[in-house]
Amino acid sequence: MALPVLIAHLRAVVAGRGPGRRLFTVLVFAALALAILPWGAQAQQPPGPSPVWGPVRGGQVSGQGGGGVSVPNFWNVERRLERPDAARLPKELRFLTTDDYPPFNFLNSEGVLSGFNVDLARAICAELGVTCVLQAASFDTLADSVEQGRADAAIAGLAATPQSRTALDFSERYLGTPARFVGKRQETLTAATPENVAAKKVAVVARTAHEAYLRSFFNEAAIRPFPDLKAAQEALKAGQVDLLFGDGITLALWLNGADSANCCRFIGGPFTESRFFGDGFSVAVKEGNDTLRHAMDFALQRIWEKGVYTDLYLRWFPIGFY
Repeated sequence: MALPVLIAHLRAVVAGRGPGRRLFTVLVFAALALAILPWGAQAQQPPGPSPVWGPVRGGQVSGQGGGGVSVPNFWNVERRLERPDAARLPKELRFLTTDDYPPFNFLNSEGVLSGFNVDLARAICAELGVTCVLQAASFDTLADSVEQGRADAAIAGLAATPQSRTALDFSERYLGTPARFVGKRQETLTAATPENVAAKKVAVVARTAHEAYLRSFFNEAAIRPFPDLKAAQEALKAGQVDLLFGDGITLALWLNGADSANCCRFIGGPFTESRFFGDGFSVAVKEGNDTLRHAMDFALQRIWEKGVYTDLYLRWFPIGFY
């Protein structure tokens, strides 16, 4: 039914003029609810009294081992961004990153700069038709190097804070940092809601945003703070707790590595509240360089639309964290 017609019927029902008022009202609101449901990777519903975070749209694709992996999408594919004028872009894009944060940016066994961020930077350059120069530097020098023009952009997880925005501008985010619950493989929970978790013992690293989130929205659970993530992981493996709550990226790498001994799996979906878990990853450029910032946004959206982003995500994160 076309939206104007639907609205006209709804007005008639509310006014008491339409036939089958009660049944029609139920059907109309059910149709509207289905029409606005988020699609793709489903985020958990906010447990608080008001919506404190929203869904990340994405899709289910087959990852390694034949399992379904939810690939996040941070772009509105209905929006048409204008292709940047090549004449206004540098012929050579100088990206800075670090070499000590696998699998995002690191030196591989041959001493070559590798990782998700590195491949994404190369894909950006390819989309814009420019030469890509990638160089590693210490994290604490990245912002100054971009601000002072020694590099065009940094792709290494620089946070878009009020302080950093005085010298840098940021592209739209290309990756989030969600929180997730992890449980033993035999755990029967399928959804991590406050009601489901209330009867569970939950490990978390003490004095972190993740502990604060649990105490805000899952305070009926038996929260067990640990001094570090290793201790919390060992407690879960030993059965001393039922669940572990923490950074989804870090936990995905643990689940995919030898240290987990294939003990555990994600329970439920991602929690993406930026006030607790940050705004995620963006490309940093010099403050005021709108041309390059818009070019980054254009390239990132095109990379998603072409499926390149999905390929990179599955390559570097075979256990997805969404």
